[in-house]
Amino acid sequence: MEATISTEDLKAKLDRRDPVKVVETLAPERYREAHLPGALNIPPEQIKELAPQLLPNKDAEIITYCTSLH
Repeated sequence: MEATISTEDLKAKLDRRDPVKVVETLAPERYREAHLPGALNIPPEQIKELAPQLLPNKDAEIITYCTSLH
């Protein structure tokens, strides 16, 4: 399932402590500069390698966050 979630909806989920995994698909240096509390960092070029290790539950709700200058 692919969907877009608003910032407000994400904040509400986090405030309620819903069982979601937030993944920031940022370069490590961008993640170190600033990231959402509790978010995992999986850089785009390492998704195939890291996702199975860091996100083993395929039924979990996963919310990804990225940024782009384009």
